[in-house]
Amino acid sequence: MHRYLVPFNPKQTPHFFTDVLVIGAGIAGLRAALAVPPGIDVLVVTKDSIQQSNSAYAQGGIAGVLSPEDRFEHHVDDTLIAGAGLCDPAIVDLVVREAPEQINDLINLGCKFDLEEGQLALTREGGHSHRRIVHALGDATGFEVMRAIITRAKQTPNITIWDDTFTLDLLTDNGRCVGALVHRPNQGKLLIWAKQTILASGGAGIVYRETTNPPVATGDGMAAAYRAGASLRDMEFMQFHPTVLYVAGSSRFLISEAVRGEGAYLRDKQMDRFMLKVDPRAELAPRDVVAQAIVRCMERTKHPNVYLDLRHLDTALVKKRFPGIDKMCRGFGLDITSDLIPVRPGAHYMIGGVTTDEKGKTSIPGLWAAGEVTSTGLHGANRLASNSLLEGLVFGSACARGAIEAASKMPDQVAACGVAITWGSAIAKPPAADIDVADITNSLRALMVRNMGIIRDRAGLEEAGHDTAFWCRYVLAREFTQRAGWELQNLLTIARLMIHSALAREESRGVHFRSDFPERDEAWKRHIICPPPADIFAD
Repeated sequence: MHRYLVPFNPKQTPHFFTDVLVIGAGIAGLRAALAVPPGIDVLVVTKDSIQQSNSAYAQGGIAGVLSPEDRFEHHVDDTLIAGAGLCDPAIVDLVVREAPEQINDLINLGCKFDLEEGQLALTREGGHSHRRIVHALGDATGFEVMRAIITRAKQTPNITIWDDTFTLDLLTDNGRCVGALVHRPNQGKLLIWAKQTILASGGAGIVYRETTNPPVATGDGMAAAYRAGASLRDMEFMQFHPTVLYVAGSSRFLISEAVRGEGAYLRDKQMDRFMLKVDPRAELAPRDVVAQAIVRCMERTKHPNVYLDLRHLDTALVKKRFPGIDKMCRGFGLDITSDLIPVRPGAHYMIGGVTTDEKGKTSIPGLWAAGEVTSTGLHGANRLASNSLLEGLVFGSACARGAIEAASKMPDQVAACGVAITWGSAIAKPPAADIDVADITNSLRALMVRNMGIIRDRAGLEEAGHDTAFWCRYVLAREFTQRAGWELQNLLTIARLMIHSALAREESRGVHFRSDFPERDEAWKRHIICPPPADIFAD
């Protein structure tokens, strides 16, 4: 594996300087940017338009203890139970206790959450013991939250936003992050020098053919951090959302867990409410339990999906609570108040990622990370519903505090010419003109569904490892000049790490289920750290 995706010569590449560089414009990245005070310059880069992030597509809401019936201890316990023994209790407690303040901050930023009788409306989702999920526009919480945050960010003088900016790699000098190498369509490659860098680039759901994620979620930040030497862990834990609309030939649309939180049933093709036989919490069991149960049901019934049933719920409530889902389903001729909704699981959230501490520090000095790109210890082996936006807010704020403190101690003048960027990076790689990027990308995504899906075994994982190793040998060694090629290289990198970790964990825990090791084994109650590139990648 090469250190950089593309060759560059620092003497011939334009330079840009900033105090704090934020990579990613989802909830974690923009929350971090907004926490930086005047007088400290922040540059936010995002590879697509600023509206394109997993955060904007979040339907359910944000979890927080906001009612007198609820307690911090309840939210902590629910998170720990869902996490299947791998959560960091101190991190869970920190995040849960900060939730009400973060939600209040969003309101002050202009976010309009749904109300009932003048109070925040709260709903319940799988794995939660109490109604504690705030939501907006019924089922479009992410859209409303990001609308408010983006509006404020654009109005903040010390924040500069560059969209259509692909982060190729992190720049390091003697093991310290000093910024990033990026590509902009009209300018080509640029070197961004930053006193401190915050990585908030999101997840990698596009590594699977069936996913709720938008096309931008290709794991670029994780892969760049790995090439730079950052510690990554728990890459075997990809969470699959149990209920994704399944209409053959169409895109896969998320059907929020809040639908089940409001009382919807899951039924098989014989109309049996099968979750009653699986878990006492039935449809409100944690996502790993429900997703695995749906897969087993589909195998048992030889049917490509199961069904969500809302027909017994109040029609007016359903239409008010889920206007976005209602509109989307009507586009396929489905009425959610009277029709059964075909659903099946789809890749949803990357639990593993760049290892951070409670302040958002990574293993690379000068590099902080927040949001889905990270492994903070909050989610363990299975994320509790509506804890993800909360994590982005809490750690985005934490990263900003740390970056501000560090940047304020550094001089404004950066001697770029004195930075020890490896000159080997200027060596050109063979061109990639003969590689069919779309074909390999589609093949990889299909392979991951087939062999690295909800239910795994050694034979399937070894086959996936063999195939991805073959692709890596000739794809990672080439030089691409377009975004699709760089994304393929990043997807292959992430896939290799995921498969390696899944083979290593010889047990079933949370979202990782091995049919050849179907029980949880406390000997594996530990994190799996990704080895350095030289150990699993061959140039």
